Amino acid sequence: MLYPMTFILCFLGALIIFSGNLVWRRRLRLAAEVDEMGSSSRIEDLRTFKDCQTASVLLELFDNDGAGAWPPKANHDSWPMALRPYKDIYLELLPLLPAAEPSLDDNVNNERRNRYRSQMQKLLKERIDIAQVDQILAAVEAGKWDVLPRDAYNGFYACVAVCRHAYRWATIPVVKVAQAEKIVDFPQELDAPWPFLQRNFGVTAESGNNTANVLHNFNEKGERVYKINVGMSDMIRSSEEVFFRMFYNLEILAFPIYCAMVRAIICFEENDKVSCVRHLENITFRLRYLLLVFYENLTESRVSHSVWLSYVQGFQGWGVGKMIDGEFVKYDGLSGNHVLFFQALDAFLGMDRYLTDENMIRYIPVNQRKLCITLKEHSFRNNVKEHNDTRLENEFSKIVNHLKLFRAAHRARVMPYLEQPAPERLTMTAGKSVLEGRTAEDTKAALKALDQMLAIRLKETV
Repeated sequence: MLYPMTFILCFLGALIIFSGNLVWRRRLRLAAEVDEMGSSSRIEDLRTFKDCQTASVLLELFDNDGAGAWPPKANHDSWPMALRPYKDIYLELLPLLPAAEPSLDDNVNNERRNRYRSQMQKLLKERIDIAQVDQILAAVEAGKWDVLPRDAYNGFYACVAVCRHAYRWATIPVVKVAQAEKIVDFPQELDAPWPFLQRNFGVTAESGNNTANVLHNFNEKGERVYKINVGMSDMIRSSEEVFFRMFYNLEILAFPIYCAMVRAIICFEENDKVSCVRHLENITFRLRYLLLVFYENLTESRVSHSVWLSYVQGFQGWGVGKMIDGEFVKYDGLSGNHVLFFQALDAFLGMDRYLTDENMIRYIPVNQRKLCITLKEHSFRNNVKEHNDTRLENEFSKIVNHLKLFRAAHRARVMPYLEQPAPERLTMTAGKSVLEGRTAEDTKAALKALDQMLAIRLKETV
């Protein structure tokens, strides 16, 4: 009777795990719905503390960059007529961008890329009036937001960013001849609006960023507007959709945590330890749901190892630059390190940030930088340790443990994606550009160095 009983226990255990996963998924959906309904009340609560620096900075991010929401609202339809051709052109040329079977022939790839760029140049020149575009963006820069409201501005920022990335690569998957480029001569129609957009968000890179390319690429219905792999297989298209939606959903669940961070800081500074503990408990509880977005989606069944490197990641890279004051400056593309939530959580915990000052200015919008700087300045975790307040210290320990578990899981899960064969290209990450020389040993060494970087960040999470 031992074996049947063992089987029954194993079956019941599996059933409990399966049922638990269903419950967690249902809770995650409910949490997102409740968060959406509760955003207004949270914001109104924060407005009562607007004289507090942390609350003021978060409100500025919500009201200005977010157009009264977080993740940011982005309108992709209600633009002045002079701006609308940008969206039309991207979507019209989209079927020319991805290739079901990438070529290993440089001549074939050059011909394909030249054809895409020529078509984009032609349509931009025919349909875009640069003087009108400059006039609209200059008016907004002068404070006339009625010309292009903030949500529409966000949508336009996304559109120009993805147009620039599409022109930069001119074919997907990314190929070696594209990676070999050092400087790209962009059409004036793509260069003219870019300084206005970058100045508004306080960033300097020639490439896009997580805010423009990912967060602003969702409309008010939660639909991605500028896709990459139209016409490709279901596996490719679903992997693309799941991967980028994961980052958007992270920020949906992050906003109540930002609010709880601010309230915890205010309560601690007012010596209201009871309320402070309650807000830390709220952070711990919500952090578990937020990390489920990663645990449940960055899996082989949801984002395929075999297609991610070639069809999902590459478009967001960059790896070219320009001459500035006689010096060549190269820019990178998007990186997971650009995600606001993990920067904010590190800052709240009093940890040093990963990105350099230079890269923060290049890729992270200024109001996001201000939030992280303020959270770090007002971090009270070390004060809790010094005063041996066990209730607060225990909650901080739980938050850190969740973050350590996430970073260990991220390290384990990301490497199989990066190790996939992609003979049409040199090894690269979107955020670090090309990592290798020409040999297999170079590739292995580059990936080992990247893994070591992840290991160091995990070790720093204490």
